Amino acid sequence: MITASSNQQIKQLQKWMSKSSERAKDGIFLAEGLRLVSEAPAELVRTLYVTPKVAEEGIPEKLRQIPTEVVSPELFSKISSTDTPQGILAVVKRPTWDPEEILKRDDPFLVVCERMQDPGNLGTVFRTAEAAGVSALYMSRDAVDPYNPKVVRSTMGAIFRVPHFIYNDYKVLAETFRKREIRTYAAHLRGTLSYTEADFRGGSAVLIGNEGNGLSEETAAMADTLVKIPMAGQAESLNASVAAALLMYEGFRKRNFK
Repeated sequence: MITASSNQQIKQLQKWMSKSSERAKDGIFLAEGLRLVSEAPAELVRTLYVTPKVAEEGIPEKLRQIPTEVVSPELFSKISSTDTPQGILAVVKRPTWDPEEILKRDDPFLVVCERMQDPGNLGTVFRTAEAAGVSALYMSRDAVDPYNPKVVRSTMGAIFRVPHFIYNDYKVLAETFRKREIRTYAAHLRGTLSYTEADFRGGSAVLIGNEGNGLSEETAAMADTLVKIPMAGQAESLNASVAAALLMYEGFRKRNFK
């Protein structure tokens, strides 16, 4: 059993937990909690860290062949990112997808998040994207790290299943969309077309901006259509993940219920 915080594996876990650069360098992220770890594809799990109680009560069957380290409860609480640790944490290799395979489909349905900063918002977008049948999720390089432990936890396992990519320059991405005849719809306060009137059939991409400032003017100017979400009262805007959910589910409705 590992009991000392000076243990090199524990030090490395703490680096991965706190530094996105360390996670990126090693191509991994951390998944914590029984449900989330159970949803991780076994071929992606490198190492498990568990408390004696979890080791005794049973590790999920599909993960029993994974190298496992037992950590004292006191030490586990120090490496955990939650207030009430469940006693199981996995080091997971980042899943990969081929963007060309997704974009060459007849009618890909995509979501682009520009500069989204709140981990809970991005995690919710992942979950909703899976439920709404989104083909892939794109995030700008200056958004919150999708492998931040809070984001990973908020995805409820969708991070393993929803293809996702980080882009550096939206101009390049927009040109790729144009070449593939993928129409872009930007949620924007200047939108004149209600999101319920937008035609998301065929190749489509939904653009969602930063929580406080929305989409950058440059990105909004490159959208094919600016759409609005009608609101009553004095509300000026919605939470970014709520706005994303409305557009994704309108796309889901249009594409699946003719």
